Amino acid sequence: MPHQLDAPTRLAVSTVIFALRPDAAGRPVLWTPLVRRTREPQLGLWALPGGWLPVNEELEVAAARTLRATTGLAPKYLEQLYTFGGVDRSPDARVISVVYWALVQSDEAARAVAGPNVRWVPADTLPGLAFDHNDIVEYALWRLRTKVEYTEIAHAFLGEEFTLAELREIYEAVLQRSLDPANFRRTMIASGRLRETGGFQAGTAHRPPKLYRYDPTAPRTADPREPFQIERPAS
Repeated sequence: MPHQLDAPTRLAVSTVIFALRPDAAGRPVLWTPLVRRTREPQLGLWALPGGWLPVNEELEVAAARTLRATTGLAPKYLEQLYTFGGVDRSPDARVISVVYWALVQSDEAARAVAGPNVRWVPADTLPGLAFDHNDIVEYALWRLRTKVEYTEIAHAFLGEEFTLAELREIYEAVLQRSLDPANFRRTMIASGRLRETGGFQAGTAHRPPKLYRYDPTAPRTADPREPFQIERPAS
């Protein structure tokens, strides 16, 4: 139903959060938290965390506040994703949503608020969400998979130090496919962004693997995008 021409346009912020958590088979996959709508329109449907934008609050501050209020999360990686403003995306008013996306480590995700109105679900197998939120998550997944080539993005899922096997596991979970360990190692080392820490992973039965860290200030010495490129979803 078309909105009245004199109806006010409302601004909102929403956030798509991604964390790597095991699925039923124990494999790491991308999960995202949803919140149940407790009022009309679309009462009872699951939706992305978010809320209205106050006139006196900056966009990123509002995104962080609504995220913290609904899930208890305060991600270090929070970036503006896109603005969604379809005329009929909400049934009772014209709503323009500025959407952010956040990446969190598994241990941080485990500390998120739990309850009947907050639910974590695999991001690639969502139920039918309120409004156009399925399309928003699909766009966010495409964005993540195109940017995962950058070590800074993958780092958001890891600690300060990591092995190449742990890093490859992040790539494989995000891209949903296996990567050849030797080729992956060459690609990552050639990027010029990894530095050996001099340490080794403890507690391994065989030769302990080296620990690395990211150096985002280092110039990129090779472009690793080709093996990882993902097609954009159809609009």
